Amino acid sequence: MKIAFIAHDRKKDEMVNFVTAYENVFEGHELYSTGTTGKRIMENTNLKIHRFMSGPLGGDQQIGALVAQNEMDLIIFLRDPLMAQPHEPDINALLRLCDVQGIPLGTNIATAEILVKALDRGDFAWRELVHKYKPGVEE
Repeated sequence: MKIAFIAHDRKKDEMVNFVTAYENVFEGHELYSTGTTGKRIMENTNLKIHRFMSGPLGGDQQIGALVAQNEMDLIIFLRDPLMAQPHEPDINALLRLCDVQGIPLGTNIATAEILVKALDRGDFAWRELVHKYKPGVEE
């Protein structure tokens, strides 16, 4: 599974604590993140994460490009709804793309935990079918 982590500044500690708590679940998956969030996770865990640019510098859009191609399987995006974000249009575009492609998206710690528990149980096996039957993919 391809999993992305994104966290606004005031949510980064929460993200690090969350990923640390579920490090064993995330092992063995392909992990992605925006720049600073990924750096902080890697400093506190043994996970290897492909880091994109910082969110305000285009990292949200880089992850969004993978979502648009249905190449992302799960996104945990701990948003700060009480702080205005200078790149709000990018954030909204990413959320919209997740809805268009049917990509599971957790935007708070409660939803993120439900998604990770489902991941641990194997409830996202249906994503393998999405990849198998994508247009242009030969069997």
